[in-house]
Amino acid sequence: MNDDRGDAPQDQYKLRLFITGSTPRSTRALENMRRICLENLDGRYELEVIDVYQDPEATREFQIIATPTLVKILPAPLRRIIGDLSNKDRVLAGLDLAPVPPTR
Repeated sequence: MNDDRGDAPQDQYKLRLFITGSTPRSTRALENMRRICLENLDGRYELEVIDVYQDPEATREFQIIATPTLVKILPAPLRRIIGDLSNKDRVLAGLDLAPVPPTR
């Protein structure tokens, strides 16, 4: 018998991180995202890293105009987070893993 507690589609995250080569900002974004995924999405994510220097065509589908940019494809809604992903609370809010802090 199958266990009904299996990963529901809304529990799986499909993420794409667009970077530009191995610049310090791109490296920091990748390290930050890997750490966030390990701490908060253990086993429930697919992270695809796209170097826009090597695959410039990949930026068209998601209209990437700045790097690094993280695109949350699944679960919906699609979201973009621009920057080196060092603001963990902002990234978690963008991934719908934490409440959005109130604005003043």
